[in-house]
Amino acid sequence: MTKTISFNDLRRLKDSLPDGSIHQIADKLNITAQTVRNYFGGSNYQFGKNCGVHIEPGPDGGIVVLDDTTIYDMAIQILQEQEK
Repeated sequence: MTKTISFNDLRRLKDSLPDGSIHQIADKLNITAQTVRNYFGGSNYQFGKNCGVHIEPGPDGGIVVLDDTTIYDMAIQILQEQEK
C-alpha cells in the first residue's frame, strides 16, 4: 500500500521517535539501521538500501511517496505505545 506525505512530516515522525526506535524497527524487519534511516530521508546507500521512497521537490520539503508503509506503520505504533 502506498502513502503520500510531505518530506517535513516524514522527518518530524522520525525526530519524534524515542531513542533506539530506529534499531528496534531494523531488528524486527531484519534490515540495517541505515536502511531505516534512508527510509526517513537519509541517503547513505553504502551501508543501507533504498526502501521504495520517492521524493519530489515541492512545498513543505517536497512530496514523498512511500511504496511500502511497513516502517512508517511501525513508527506510528511505537509513538502510540509511548503515549499510553
